Amino acid sequence: MADKVVLLDDYVSMFGMRARVALAEKGVEYEYREESLQAGKSPLLLQMNPVHKQVPVLIHNGNPISESLIIVEYIDEVWKDKCPDLLPAHPYQRAHARFWADFVDRKVYDAGRRLSGTKVEEQESGKKDFIAALKLLEGELGDNPYFGGENFGFLDVALIPFYTWFPAFETCGNFSTEEHCPKLISWARRCMERESVSKSLADPKKVYDFVLFLKKKYGGQ
Repeated sequence: MADKVVLLDDYVSMFGMRARVALAEKGVEYEYREESLQAGKSPLLLQMNPVHKQVPVLIHNGNPISESLIIVEYIDEVWKDKCPDLLPAHPYQRAHARFWADFVDRKVYDAGRRLSGTKVEEQESGKKDFIAALKLLEGELGDNPYFGGENFGFLDVALIPFYTWFPAFETCGNFSTEEHCPKLISWARRCMERESVSKSLADPKKVYDFVLFLKKKYGGQ
């Protein structure tokens, strides 16, 4: 019997985009169910992820998997026969990739959240920390085409969804990511040449509209 794969996701979620990119890289067919969190959380989402009540949730043959990086690893392990592995084979390299993916979640996401917020003080600190975090990632990338060297891999999947949020962050903070991190932007454009990425990422204009919605909701201008 064929696998039944369902993805509960919100179109603008950078975390949901990770799952979409990984599924596309592996060529896995799945049913996409939009969870517009602006409209409230569905009973299915609350049932499948009762702890965090967040997207994305991958449902594989009725079994839910939550948290985006865990989902990407799960996809990589379950569909090992499809495409190159996303995580490296060597244990140290795998740990290294996980470390930097965790760095993205802890530093880049947090800084971006503050940068696109409603308080001026937080926006300024978020901008400073956002640029600093991206510079560290640019140093990790070096002169390689991808974070995995010659191969598109786990850390690339973890970070590339944030690229579609860059225009919103830049507008909120009045800065240019490319001016500070040109190699990182070249990497992002290289990733966008992959069909798995270009067809999985959200339209930056819709992301910006979502940010404006949040600002209005929480009292921003």
